[in-house]
Amino acid sequence: MRHLLWAVALSVGLSGLAQAQDVGPVTNLPLPRFVSMKASEGFARRGPGRTHKIDWVYKHRNQPLEITAEFGHWRRVRDQDGFGGWMHYSLLSGVRTVLVTTDFASLHRAPDAETMVTANAEMGAVARLLACVPAWCEISAGGGAGWIKKSDIWGVNDDEVFE
Repeated sequence: MRHLLWAVALSVGLSGLAQAQDVGPVTNLPLPRFVSMKASEGFARRGPGRTHKIDWVYKHRNQPLEITAEFGHWRRVRDQDGFGGWMHYSLLSGVRTVLVTTDFASLHRAPDAETMVTANAEMGAVARLLACVPAWCEISAGGGAGWIKKSDIWGVNDDEVFE
């Protein structure tokens, strides 16, 4: 019986540990989470510090990135292709953006494919994320705005919903 109680206590402790790992130890914000590049250039390094080798140089302001870990003033990020490294937090912004991942994506007046198309977006376009419902997100870029299918963008979770 003592072993059973210890096993239950251990499993409860481990599940608590798993939950604790779902937030960053520095910011207490969810991990992973999406952010954007604040700077027009940012170095992704092999480790959390300026002495580590630079693996990637990002050169697009507002590019969406996903934070997967935190260490002091450093955030481990990855891009839409899964590449990345450690970046200083001052290069990142909490402003949400997305990357269009399909050749020619239609933006609709409402989150419904039957509604009027308000604009079109090319693959690689970066847009500001405004809202999301289960299968659609509202975005704006270059003076155009509308609702786009989540499957046509990167920078938002499939189950993410907000206004």
